[in-house]
Amino acid sequence: MKVPVQSCYMQKGIGRECNLEGMMLEIAICDDEEYFLEQEKELISRYMNRFGYQFRIDTFVSGVEFMAVGDRISKYDIVFLDINMREMNGLETARKIRQYTKEAYIVFVTAFITYSLEGYKVDAVRYILKDNDSLEKAIIECLDTIICKMHYVENKYTFDFQEGRKTLFLDDILYIESNLHKLVFHLTGKKSGRYTIYGRLDYIDEMLHDFNFCRVHKSYLVNLKYMEKVERYSARLSTGDTVSISQPKYNDVREQFIYYKGEI
Repeated sequence: MKVPVQSCYMQKGIGRECNLEGMMLEIAICDDEEYFLEQEKELISRYMNRFGYQFRIDTFVSGVEFMAVGDRISKYDIVFLDINMREMNGLETARKIRQYTKEAYIVFVTAFITYSLEGYKVDAVRYILKDNDSLEKAIIECLDTIICKMHYVENKYTFDFQEGRKTLFLDDILYIESNLHKLVFHLTGKKSGRYTIYGRLDYIDEMLHDFNFCRVHKSYLVNLKYMEKVERYSARLSTGDTVSISQPKYNDVREQFIYYKGEI
């Protein structure tokens, strides 16, 4: 018997709300260009003061200086890293940061238009271009995204799969495939594998609309977190999987990918 997808959606866990009131946000900026270091500090401070957040900003002029902090690196909630620093570049610094903490939100700041996919191996949330005309807007958008993530640190749904009832964190969903009236959830992380449910992808698409899932094809809904490259007409995921992008959706998918990844 087919089970309507609505009955399979058992509980929306919007998340464990994180109250930022009274919380001290620890922010680090690491940049060997003094002008941009001070500009980033000013823009971030302006944002935090505007919304009344308590915060502290520490600045560093090199990755080597930042690493000298040692295990106190784990205290930082947000880290802005210049990619093209001397001695130890931003990517190397980020990899070392991840040895201390998986929780910090890492933002790369770069003077170059292109970005490296290596950054997403350290779970960077954004790439920001060093551009006087767009820097403020980019930092505001970036901080909006981070604060939103901090407010809702867990997002999960519970489904009655054919394999049994399971609660999934949305970050563990790689993509969802529609196949002959069935939805196949392809998962990564601790629950990696596949789970199947009867239903319509349109409904799941609507349900996950605000959680960075992108409808790339009538048969595929993809988590943008794992999308590494978009080309005509396919998307390559960080796991090595490739999913088709339909021709009518290509431009929209590319725009969503660029916006999410922070490419300029």
